[in-house]
Amino acid sequence: MRHPSAIAAALADKAAARVAVVVTLVVGLVAGCTGLAATPPPPTPADFAGIVAFLAAEGIGVQDVKTGDAGCDDRQLVGPAISLRASGLDQASPTTVHLYLFRNAAAYERQRSAVDVCAASFITDPATYEVVDASPFVAVGQGPWGASFREAVARALTKAAGG
Repeated sequence: MRHPSAIAAALADKAAARVAVVVTLVVGLVAGCTGLAATPPPPTPADFAGIVAFLAAEGIGVQDVKTGDAGCDDRQLVGPAISLRASGLDQASPTTVHLYLFRNAAAYERQRSAVDVCAASFITDPATYEVVDASPFVAVGQGPWGASFREAVARALTKAAGG
């Protein structure tokens, strides 16, 4: 027969081993979850309805929406183009804004220079050409736009882009 102190020592060793296994598992799970939390997925850009909602939250009203209106004959820009009339804040009179909603940053980079070329066909005064970039979105129009209006458009597009 084993001595009671030997039995107690054996039980203590088994309990210590179980605690070590549990602690190792918990540490592994916490480390794994921390790695997941540290790398969230990139934000997805908003669709047009989302952009309108962000504009409205900034005090900008939208009307006369026309999808596919690039403002020029560039067929590559027809798909991502939407024209609208916008007003609000210090932009009392509605102004035409051409939005180009590119699918992603790569499409934005490929097409961005074409937007300025296209805008040259409808901008009557290059000195007051207004442009707001928030990849993958671009908003352009004939200015001058009110300073608060322009800043609100920039904030709305930046939020809609996921920033």
